Amino acid sequence: MQKKLHPLRCPTLAAAAALLATAASAQDARPADPATHSANAALLTTLPWSDRADFDDAHRGFIAALPDAAVPGSDPARPVWSMKRYGFLAAAEAPDTVNPSLWRQAQLNAIHGLFQVSDRVYQVRGMDLSNMTIIEGATGLILIDPLISTETAHAALDLYLANRPKRPVVAVIYSHSHVDHFGGVKGVVDEADVKAGKVQVIAPDGFMEHAVAENVLAGNAMSRRAQFMYGPLLPAGPRGQVDTGLGKNVSRGTISLIAPTDLVKKTLDTRNVDGVEIVFHLTPGTEAPSEMNMYFPALRVLDMAENTSHNMHNLYTLRGAEVRDGNAWSHYLSDAMEQFAARSDVLIGQHHWPTWGTERLTAYMARQRDLYKFINDQSLRLINRGKKPDEIAAELKLPKSLSDAWAVRGYYGTLSHNARAVYQKYMGFYDGNPANLEPLPPVDEAKKRVEYMGGAAAVIARARDDYAQGRYRWVASVLNDVVFADPANQEARRLEADALEQLGYQAEAGTWRNEYLYGALELRQGMTPLPAVSIPNDLVRALPMEMVFDSMGTRLDAGRADGKKIVLNWRFSDTGESYVLNLENCALTHVANRQDAHADATITLVRPAWDAVLLKETTLPQSVQLGRITIDGDRAKVAELFGLLDNATPQFEIVEPLKAP
Repeated sequence: MQKKLHPLRCPTLAAAAALLATAASAQDARPADPATHSANAALLTTLPWSDRADFDDAHRGFIAALPDAAVPGSDPARPVWSMKRYGFLAAAEAPDTVNPSLWRQAQLNAIHGLFQVSDRVYQVRGMDLSNMTIIEGATGLILIDPLISTETAHAALDLYLANRPKRPVVAVIYSHSHVDHFGGVKGVVDEADVKAGKVQVIAPDGFMEHAVAENVLAGNAMSRRAQFMYGPLLPAGPRGQVDTGLGKNVSRGTISLIAPTDLVKKTLDTRNVDGVEIVFHLTPGTEAPSEMNMYFPALRVLDMAENTSHNMHNLYTLRGAEVRDGNAWSHYLSDAMEQFAARSDVLIGQHHWPTWGTERLTAYMARQRDLYKFINDQSLRLINRGKKPDEIAAELKLPKSLSDAWAVRGYYGTLSHNARAVYQKYMGFYDGNPANLEPLPPVDEAKKRVEYMGGAAAVIARARDDYAQGRYRWVASVLNDVVFADPANQEARRLEADALEQLGYQAEAGTWRNEYLYGALELRQGMTPLPAVSIPNDLVRALPMEMVFDSMGTRLDAGRADGKKIVLNWRFSDTGESYVLNLENCALTHVANRQDAHADATITLVRPAWDAVLLKETTLPQSVQLGRITIDGDRAKVAELFGLLDNATPQFEIVEPLKAP
């Protein structure tokens, strides 16, 4: 057993942020073409630009801010968080390389600091992708959602304590299971205080399962695709990254996790937390699989977590995740309206800025409720008329009563990809046309298409004419065929990049802009080499062994495993867990609470020893040699099994064909 064995090498979106922070070289960006200038200028006549209420709300209650919201990291040249690079957003008017509606959202998301929402309720905004909400309790502070990174969370709490009486944190509430709402927890509380009962940690039912699950099994692919969705390798600027729609970007610090001490398991569960009455409203399967709203009756404050935000959210997220249920989302928003809206003076969320006034917040919730119901129901109506996903995306338009409302504009999710999400949820990948049932692989199909169109030179010549007419979507599509047929064709790469860039300049969604511009960057410069990113330590320790075994199964090389049968017993002496791990028929399965008398080997260990292997602090052979892990039976079978596991490549081609491994 000489080979290093690392059973789990799956990066997560937020864990990748630190590596993705390595700045790309300056993009060879072009100016806006006339068609882009015209498209962006047209928006200036169609939206309610005189409505400045969001800016008033975003500034209201301002107390103080850190200069540039700067949070340093271990490398002085690479802060964990800073708004300095977004200084260009001070310009009142959008340049013609940025959709003016997205420019407006980006300006709002650049407002940062400590704000008072109401009596005893404060928020730190603009110091990470998400907000941290602070409630002043009877003896201490209740923190809701401690951001992504320990460094930004610590800085946010310090900003509050520098401007308010110094009091201890007595409770932390996780609104839901996405990492931007729990990752900074160890920056604001000591885990020892949680274990000693000095600090409560409250979360919705199912939190731990979903917090560690989302980015594990497909984590490598999600992390790669997140480079496109969030654009962390793009230079910030009028021709680069300006926003994500939901916030500026993800912070680049240390991710942590402290397990909840108290789970909310029934909806409308009322608790008294440090003298503050809180009604917890569970909303499973909405924006996150484990999520809850919070209502504070005495304070007349409604916290909608991420179930409402000042944009259209995602039923499908471009980095990849399970499709969300628009119908359920709308239902829970309706329920929250009925329960809390009339009794609330202000609505807050864990992204963006508050909405004050019962009438205003009720109207805001109603639009959000109707938005997701409209997308779900109208997509299904068109599905039942036989429309295909791309046809639905092209045909579906929001009614003017919604499209004129800033808070439902597609800055993060879009009507186009959310409509496709509904199709995916109900109908799957296949559109019912047998011609599309088993298409050729991308490279083979591209080569035949280019051949049918008369060869690469003919395609490029025609594409240049279409480019001059502003037909960028078609140019990007047809030149993608040329690039996949011949990735060394620099003329095709450059022209496709130019088309993607103009699409990015026109995009209202921050995520679409990032997708287009990062695609253009890679076509021009190639991929930025990055090492693999492992799951943060606290999340690794929280992984149930069932998930570890499932992750191993996704890495099994079936070609090399063909014809092999290996059975291993696992015994964890500290937790009392036992498993049988079985390789047969090129599938790796496991059974809990079992041992096989005929197993090839039995592995006995404690969970911390296994965590050390998962965290790559040591290897399985080293742990065996040191006596931390014992193997009884055929050790060669253990080595053979782990030798059949692939290590995923952190960077793989997306805008050009995959290279042979």
